[in-house]
Amino acid sequence: MLYIGVDLGTSAVKLLLMDEKGGIKKIVSKEYELHFPHPGWSEQKPEDWYSQSMEGIKELISECDKSQVAGISFGGQMHGLVVLDEDDDVIRPAILWNDGRTQKETDYLNNKIGKDKLSEYTANIAFAGFTAPKILWMRENEPDNFNKIKKIMLPKDYLAYKLSGTFCTDYSDASGMLLLDVKNKCWSKQMMEICGVSEEQLPKLFESYEVVGTLKEDIAEELGLSKEVKIIAGAGDNAAAAVGTGTVGDGMCNISLGTSGTIFISSKTFGVDSNNALHSFDHADGYYHLMGCMLSAASCNKWWMDEILKTKEYSKEQEGITKLGENHVFYLPYLMGERSPHNDPKARATFIGMSMDTTREEMTQAVLEGVAFGLRDSLEVARSLGIKIERTKICGGGAKSPLWKKIIANVMNLKVDVIESEEGPGYGGAMLAAVGCGEYDSVQEAADQLVKVVDTVEPDDKLVAKYEAKYQQFREIYPALKGVFQKFD
Repeated sequence: MLYIGVDLGTSAVKLLLMDEKGGIKKIVSKEYELHFPHPGWSEQKPEDWYSQSMEGIKELISECDKSQVAGISFGGQMHGLVVLDEDDDVIRPAILWNDGRTQKETDYLNNKIGKDKLSEYTANIAFAGFTAPKILWMRENEPDNFNKIKKIMLPKDYLAYKLSGTFCTDYSDASGMLLLDVKNKCWSKQMMEICGVSEEQLPKLFESYEVVGTLKEDIAEELGLSKEVKIIAGAGDNAAAAVGTGTVGDGMCNISLGTSGTIFISSKTFGVDSNNALHSFDHADGYYHLMGCMLSAASCNKWWMDEILKTKEYSKEQEGITKLGENHVFYLPYLMGERSPHNDPKARATFIGMSMDTTREEMTQAVLEGVAFGLRDSLEVARSLGIKIERTKICGGGAKSPLWKKIIANVMNLKVDVIESEEGPGYGGAMLAAVGCGEYDSVQEAADQLVKVVDTVEPDDKLVAKYEAKYQQFREIYPALKGVFQKFD
């Protein structure tokens, strides 16, 4: 049988066709626009996600035996606010995960409602990218639109709704809304009251591997698929990527170098760090995870290459970088503000330490190292909880760079396991579809059988020592500049 994984990203939807043994048969990518109507705002049209996903699915299955397609599932960008009216029309463009307009609402939640209360209700505190602050912003700034809301959903769930007609979400994605009681896996009555929404406006909750419905008849006809094709709930992109890299069960770790960067630690038990610097979320395997998320990771390198150096020769730009651990240039990777562990939408990207002899290679190296140092900040929080991590999987576009993987291994002092498929969320979505269709009994079984490690990047003791000294310098930069950032528009 064949399974489709839909990775609904920020710049494109990537669709993956997988057979029952985990073999990737075809990958298709379709781009759509990202809109910045005001500085710090970030929006997309859900209609674009749907139209591009439909075109992508048609292309994906154009050469296969369509009768073999059994299920479709998702890994989707998290936290985005999608709102529909009583006619199921989109009320306004989706407000995305990297949108920073909700500082006032985030401060209200953290300071007036209180971080302790929020953590009690949801296991998390408010971050500007989360969904609940966006709902409060909409209530305050667009009351007419707010009053039209019949359904509130997350980006991937809009696709599931359009394909199946089922108003649904999964626990992993819902964890990032600040509306879910993560520990008890139900909507928080207190948070619904604070946000002025009802349970009827929120989707039905499912485990990521559960079937939510089948293809609607008209959709099945348009795609040339059976209406018996199952739609499986899917997961937030980071949880889906973790499934795709086999980061399930207890004490496993995955680093994602995508548009955003994450360090993801799976656990069979629920836990929260005392400062809520890490997110405490439900996992797609039915258990839990801790996650540190930085808003700009591979996007920092893309910005540096595309916008500043004006080149697409990413690997060529890295060829001259040989003096690891010796760079005097530092880069703060806060192009869109920062989430973990600083929770500061006003933070900005900064180069520091340049001199007259600073080279192009050193600037490029600083970007790669700055992202690694930013991820290390979250790893240090996990270590402070007594969590012992010795190795990690890695995925995302940045993981295609051998140099970046080497930097990650030595900055983190972790063994970095490279897996056969670096397709993260799309592969994880296809695996969840296979579990939902009964191909595997559990997410753990699918991960054990399908995910294969093909290489390991080992840290080097001398480099680890050099990077330890550099990291200690790096961590002094943000606190020194924090007050300056607060004065920027």
